[in-house]
Amino acid sequence: MSRMLRSALWAILIASAPLTDASAHCYVGARFLPATLNVDDPCVADELSLPTVASFKTGDIPAARQLDVSGELSKRITESLGLSVASTWTHLRPPGGPNASGFQNLETSLKYQFLTDPVHEFVLSAAVSVEWGNTGARGVGAESFSTITPTLFFGKGMGDLPDSARWLRPFAVTGQVGYAIPSKTQKIINGLDPDTGEPTVDVDFRSHFLVYGATLQYSMPYLKANVADLGLPDVINRLIPLIEVQFATPVDNSIRNPDLKTIGTVNPGVLWVGQYFQVGVEALIPINRASGSDVGVMGQLHWYLDDIFPNSIGRPLFASANLGRP
Repeated sequence: MSRMLRSALWAILIASAPLTDASAHCYVGARFLPATLNVDDPCVADELSLPTVASFKTGDIPAARQLDVSGELSKRITESLGLSVASTWTHLRPPGGPNASGFQNLETSLKYQFLTDPVHEFVLSAAVSVEWGNTGARGVGAESFSTITPTLFFGKGMGDLPDSARWLRPFAVTGQVGYAIPSKTQKIINGLDPDTGEPTVDVDFRSHFLVYGATLQYSMPYLKANVADLGLPDVINRLIPLIEVQFATPVDNSIRNPDLKTIGTVNPGVLWVGQYFQVGVEALIPINRASGSDVGVMGQLHWYLDDIFPNSIGRPLFASANLGRP
């Protein structure tokens, strides 16, 4: 699979979950669902993810070292409707060179949080994300076509479990399922036969992708506040250990393009949650050779604009009904 094609597949994963790292203050009753690094949480909020840094080896043969540095700004229009804008700078170091650097395509997302059940700590939202073609550098895999990804998000805390299972109440799950649609399904490539010099015509088929992922997290802040205070140090009480999985599976054109296959990563890690920001770090474990050739690492600094600037940029542009936030 070519580096350009593999970069396009990862761009689909990223675009489906606006840089895989949005929505900061997601409260559902007593439950706080944090911003996770690869799977977007199901709420809208005012936040800034800056920076998010990922380093890993691609699945190319031979593999290249890739460094991504990204940022995303999310803004509530109302309490239930939010807009986000994201960008990623990529540096590629293939063995033997030459190196390549540049920005990926610009990404935007409009998300609507349409169901919030504080009693059962359950939330649903829907979004439409767009990776805008021709806004990035082709040398790092940015495509000339746009990709539109409608996505459904969910979150569920286990705080409604009975007393007999109260130690499981700090657990929560979040997830997303999206369908990535390219603006163009094929591209005609004109070339020359290296042996005869005759003109050749090839067709580059672009697949639709099912993009999906989930998180399993255990909230130490929830344990202290809602189950039992074990007298642990404050630094421990602010941790949320978690594991994320994210995948992209082609749903058409796979016969015409056999190089296309499911790619994804499994990402164990931990978040530290403060009053105005959170810090997270995760491993990036590829599920197969097409997804990467080694274990990578990702880190993020995430700012809660709704707490830092509660009376200005941290407020919705238009007031609406409260969604259960404290």
